[in-house]
Amino acid sequence: MGRIAFLNANAAVAEAALVAGLGFYAGYPITPSSEVPERLSKIMPEKGLPFMMMEDEIASINACVGASASGVKAMTCTSGPGFSLKQEALGMACIFEVPLVVVDVMRGGPSTGLPTRPSQQDIMQARWGTHGDHPIIALAPCNAQEAIFETIRAFNLAEKFRQPVVLLTDGALSHLHTKVYIPDPEEVEIIDRAQPDVDPDNYYPYDYNYEIPPLAKWWTEDGKSYRYHLSSLIHDKTGFPTVDPKYTQWLLKRLHNKILNHVDEITKNEYYKMDDAEVCIIAYGSTAEAARVAIDQAREEGIKVGLFRPLTIWPSPEKQISDIASKVKHIIVAEMNLGQYKLEVERIVAGRVPVYGVGQAAGVLIRPSQIYEKIKDPSKSVEICLTEEELKRFGGGE
Repeated sequence: MGRIAFLNANAAVAEAALVAGLGFYAGYPITPSSEVPERLSKIMPEKGLPFMMMEDEIASINACVGASASGVKAMTCTSGPGFSLKQEALGMACIFEVPLVVVDVMRGGPSTGLPTRPSQQDIMQARWGTHGDHPIIALAPCNAQEAIFETIRAFNLAEKFRQPVVLLTDGALSHLHTKVYIPDPEEVEIIDRAQPDVDPDNYYPYDYNYEIPPLAKWWTEDGKSYRYHLSSLIHDKTGFPTVDPKYTQWLLKRLHNKILNHVDEITKNEYYKMDDAEVCIIAYGSTAEAARVAIDQAREEGIKVGLFRPLTIWPSPEKQISDIASKVKHIIVAEMNLGQYKLEVERIVAGRVPVYGVGQAAGVLIRPSQIYEKIKDPSKSVEICLTEEELKRFGGGE
């Protein structure tokens, strides 16, 4: 059986990663994520597992890419500025097709922004941060208990789809302590990457015959040694570079299709009081908890409103959001940024119903009262803003 603990979400992520089979960690400390490596630095050496504090964020993720390619489960953790530095290697992991979990504890930006304050400003960076055509999987838990199961799911998805997976939390969620249950590995599904059923001489790391070719461990339990080439260039089935246009097109489409063909398996969502809802709040992460309180208050007044919460941010739950748009009068997207996911919802809805936003980048959580006021009057501005008097004072006006 597992155990009960009193943890914040950062510590919960660390514990869950070990349950999932974490075999290598490399990172660089950054607020507000540092409790993840702090906890792992104590536990992993005791278990004989390599933990490395690197010289910077770039070295951290590169070390993790190499460790994963060798056959172990790898994770790195950071916040927005570090996530920016990791993007080049994240793209390399995408084209290498190595499993990797990247935890991003979001804080206010741009640049170093608000080091200790929460935000949800990395939503689009998680999807489009690295260049080129590539798929991504990104998950967003809303509390510490959910962070445990979503961390385990992140490792499972990474291993199954040979794919980097981003786990998005925020500066408030990461530091909120609560009671959690940490399961034993035997209590949850643990997925390990598929292994080839051919001898090393006949193994190709990007075999044309597979949607997701098995990624061989460099050394297997029965003593076989698989040696193969990984290239950040477009490559053929051997892993060596090619510029053949037909194969280039085929490879990039396969990278997308291995995710798009399994969207129903990858996406995970919560519906709250949506059965008869005429208004839908779309919120994710810690903002969804505020939305839930606002919805309960509005329901007491007879307003038919519900919550749709995507736990999988990317790939988008397009089918579910499109279905919601056919049933409600309007949608309100609440998020701690100035409307990043709202743009995605608007793309999916395509003008069928109005989409309003509660977009706040003030470095503080969105309050239930703000969402409640938006439910009552969608046209009303509810974000924190300076009054004219404050604006004059801050700006030095008359």
